[in-house]
Amino acid sequence: MTLDHRFCIAPMLDLSDRHCRYFWRLLSERALLYTEMVTSGALLHGKAERSLRFDEREHPIALQLGGSDPSALAACARLAEQWGYDEVNLNCGCPSDRVQNGAFGACLMAQPQRVADCIKAMQDACSIAVTIKHRIGIDDLDSYEAMADFVQTVAATGCDTFIVHARKAWLRGLSPKENREIPPLRYADVYRLKQDFPALTIVINGGIETLDDSDAHLRHVDGVMLGRAAYHNPYLLSEVDRQLFGRDAPPKTRAAVIEELLPYIEAQLREGSTLHHITRHILGLYQGEAGARRFRRHLSERAPRAGADLHVLREALALLQASA
Repeated sequence: MTLDHRFCIAPMLDLSDRHCRYFWRLLSERALLYTEMVTSGALLHGKAERSLRFDEREHPIALQLGGSDPSALAACARLAEQWGYDEVNLNCGCPSDRVQNGAFGACLMAQPQRVADCIKAMQDACSIAVTIKHRIGIDDLDSYEAMADFVQTVAATGCDTFIVHARKAWLRGLSPKENREIPPLRYADVYRLKQDFPALTIVINGGIETLDDSDAHLRHVDGVMLGRAAYHNPYLLSEVDRQLFGRDAPPKTRAAVIEELLPYIEAQLREGSTLHHITRHILGLYQGEAGARRFRRHLSERAPRAGADLHVLREALALLQASA
C-alpha cells in the first residue's frame, strides 16, 4: 500500500486505541491513523495481542513504537508487518519521565546515530514503511542546525518520512501536557526543513486546530498531523476526505456515523469490552449541537456502569433529539 501522509491523526496515549480508531475511520476513509505508542518491551515481554490487535477497517494504520535498542525494535517491526500494519513509526518526541527513564522518546534526539541504527535495524527486519516522529529540539539542543543534522543522519538510512512536532521539548521541569502547550511553536523551522530536504516527506504536527489550518500548512509541507483537536471535536474529520483529498461525496451526518458504529459496539460488548471503553471516544461528536452537553453527561455517567449496553447510547441519542 502506498501511504498518503497528507492528513494523519496523531498517536495519543490512552486515547488512540482500537475503538477510537474504528470510530475515526467511519468519519474519514483517507486519514492515516496511528496507534498509541507501544514500547518494545511491552510487545516482546507482555501480551502482544492486546497492543497489536486492530480491525481491518482501520487501514491505513501505523504502529508507533517506543524504544532505543535496535535488535528489540527490529523484532517489533517484524511483528508490525506480521500483524498487517501499513507503517511502523519510531517515537523520538515523547518527553515524559517514564520514557526518559527508558532512554527513548525525545531524549533520543541527542543521539542521532543511535536513532539511525534503530531505523536501519527496523528497515532490515520488515518491508513496510519505517518512519519517525520527533521534536524540533530538546532543552538547549534546539537550533535549526541541530535538527537538520539529526534529520540528515537518519535520512542516510533511507528513511524518507519525518513527522515533526513544531515545538521543542523540555526534558526537565515540564509535564507532557505542558510540553504540548508551553514551548513556542516554530512552524517556520519545519517549513525550512522541507526546503532544505525536498526529497523527504515532511509532516507537520503541533497546535493545528482546523482543516483550514491544515490547508495553510500544506502549502509548505507534505502532510499535517492533528492530535487532540481531532479527538475533542471528531466531526471535523468528516470533512477531511472532501477538503484535503478532493472527494466529491458529501460528509456523513453524525447520526449516520452512530448507526455505522452500533454493530461494532454490539460485537465488542459480546467479546467482553465495556460500553464505556468505546463511547468515551465519541463524547465530542455532537460538539456545538443542541443537547450535546446532555449527551455527554448521560454517556459519562451511565456507560461505565456494570452491564451498560446499547440502551444507554440510545437514551443519550434520545436526549439529543429532545433538545433539537
